[in-house]
Amino acid sequence: MNLPNALTLLRIALSPIFMGLFIIDNLWTRFWAMVIFIIAALTDLYDGYYARKYGITTSFGKFVDPLADKILVSVAFASFVTLGYVAMWMVLAIIIREFLITGLRSLAAYKGVVIVPTRWAKVKTFMQMTAIAIILLLINLKTFAKPIGIDMPWLASAQTAEFIKWMMLVTVIVTWGTAIDYLVKSYYLLKNALK
Repeated sequence: MNLPNALTLLRIALSPIFMGLFIIDNLWTRFWAMVIFIIAALTDLYDGYYARKYGITTSFGKFVDPLADKILVSVAFASFVTLGYVAMWMVLAIIIREFLITGLRSLAAYKGVVIVPTRWAKVKTFMQMTAIAIILLLINLKTFAKPIGIDMPWLASAQTAEFIKWMMLVTVIVTWGTAIDYLVKSYYLLKNALK
């Protein structure tokens, strides 16, 4: 067990804590949910950097790190659906893609073939994390504004809802675009692994 792998496991452990805090309709639980998400997202940046810098990448890390990202992203988006901030079909599209690709990578790994995430997959993860962070920020602004006497009507406006919808739509398109890119680039590896 090295530091990058420990950070990856920490990210998985933080995911249900984030969800538990977020779904409680409370000023401070929503704030701490956002803090926990930011910490979890930062572990994703740091574990990869540390592993590459010190040359301690492992097969476990290559497999579990993307899985930890998918768990965190899926939990966050599912939490938004429960409170009506994001359309369910968009979240289902993202989750289906994530676990379809994870399943294929797991099967390939079982056959002894390690398929490393592409550069576009990393861009996709960054976009998903950014979308989640923006939605969390908007939710926290809305939660904090009223109690401290600040009027921010735009937070509950149709324009803000439209912004979230289009941001999520772009995220869904990029998510599935990377799935197609992944399948095309890994076709022969997957074909051999599935024999």
